[in-house]
Amino acid sequence: MKKYVCNVCGYVYDPAKGDPDSGIQPGTPFESIPDDWECPVCGVGKEDFSAVEE
Repeated sequence: MKKYVCNVCGYVYDPAKGDPDSGIQPGTPFESIPDDWECPVCGVGKEDFSAVEE
Protein backbone atom coordinates (compact mmCIF):
# COMPACT_ATOMS: atom_id res chain seq x y z
CA MET A 1 0.00 0.00 0.00
CA LYS A 2 1.25 3.44 -0.94
CA LYS A 3 1.98 6.18 1.54
CA TYR A 4 0.64 9.67 0.88
CA VAL A 5 2.19 12.99 1.91
CA CYS A 6 0.36 16.23 2.71
CA ASN A 7 1.43 18.89 0.20
CA VAL A 8 0.89 21.61 2.80
CA CYS A 9 2.61 20.41 5.99
CA GLY A 10 4.47 17.22 5.04
CA TYR A 11 2.46 14.80 7.21
CA VAL A 12 2.77 11.28 5.80
CA TYR A 13 -0.26 8.99 5.88
CA ASP A 14 1.06 5.44 6.34
CA PRO A 15 -1.67 2.85 5.68
CA ALA A 16 0.11 0.38 7.97
CA LYS A 17 -0.45 2.81 10.89
CA GLY A 18 -3.72 4.42 9.78
CA ASP A 19 -4.93 7.44 11.74
CA PRO A 20 -6.49 5.97 14.91
CA ASP A 21 -7.15 9.43 16.41
CA SER A 22 -9.49 10.09 13.46
CA GLY A 23 -11.03 6.61 13.48
CA ILE A 24 -8.96 5.26 10.58
CA GLN A 25 -7.81 1.76 11.47
CA PRO A 26 -4.31 0.43 10.65
CA GLY A 27 -4.30 -1.32 7.29
CA THR A 28 -6.69 1.19 5.67
CA PRO A 29 -5.54 2.22 2.17
CA PHE A 30 -5.61 5.95 1.48
CA GLU A 31 -8.23 5.41 -1.23
CA SER A 32 -10.58 3.89 1.38
CA ILE A 33 -10.44 6.85 3.78
CA PRO A 34 -13.72 8.86 3.77
CA ASP A 35 -13.65 11.89 1.46
CA ASP A 36 -14.28 14.23 4.40
CA TRP A 37 -11.12 13.08 6.26
CA GLU A 38 -8.68 15.88 7.03
CA CYS A 39 -4.94 15.97 7.65
CA PRO A 40 -4.51 15.49 11.42
CA VAL A 41 -1.74 18.10 11.49
CA CYS A 42 -2.97 21.02 9.35
CA GLY A 43 -6.58 20.17 8.49
CA VAL A 44 -6.49 20.15 4.68
CA GLY A 45 -8.50 17.57 2.73
CA LYS A 46 -7.48 14.43 0.83
CA GLU A 47 -7.16 16.46 -2.39
CA ASP A 48 -4.03 18.09 -0.94
CA PHE A 49 -2.17 14.78 -0.61
CA SER A 50 0.17 13.16 -3.13
CA ALA A 51 1.36 9.57 -3.42
CA VAL A 52 4.90 8.97 -2.17
CA GLU A 53 7.17 7.39 -4.75
CA GLU A 54 9.12 4.59 -3.13
